[in-house]
Amino acid sequence: MALPLDVAQKIIAGALAHAKASGLKPLAVSVLDARGALKGFAAEDGTSLKRGEIAIAKAHGALALGMGSRALMKRAETQAYFIAAATAAIGGSLMPVPGGVLIRQAGAVIGAVGISGDTSDNDEAAAVAGISGAGLDADGG
Repeated sequence: MALPLDVAQKIIAGALAHAKASGLKPLAVSVLDARGALKGFAAEDGTSLKRGEIAIAKAHGALALGMGSRALMKRAETQAYFIAAATAAIGGSLMPVPGGVLIRQAGAVIGAVGISGDTSDNDEAAAVAGISGAGLDADGG
């Protein structure tokens, strides 16, 4: 199953709408397809430097290890060496904190969303809102 560009854009719009309605700080939102290719990206005015890279790393890490970044955080707390080694193995693009959410359709992973800019919990909530708003299933771990 593919993740079409228009669906990636819908996810971004839904995540940003949730952020605005919730009064969140400016966000960077990335959407990757199942291959890890960047399908869509937006950074709100006022996002701090490198938020985009952090957002992509949240999504990329989730895809690379097949679990949302909340689960990666739990692994990092108990298996720090594993997460460090995995981060090195995938070229450093892994951020083990909430905000990287797998996109599922009929149980299959079709991509991931990574968001950075507010607290990790709020980043994750915005990602879930964007994914759910696009009619897909969110898996934050």
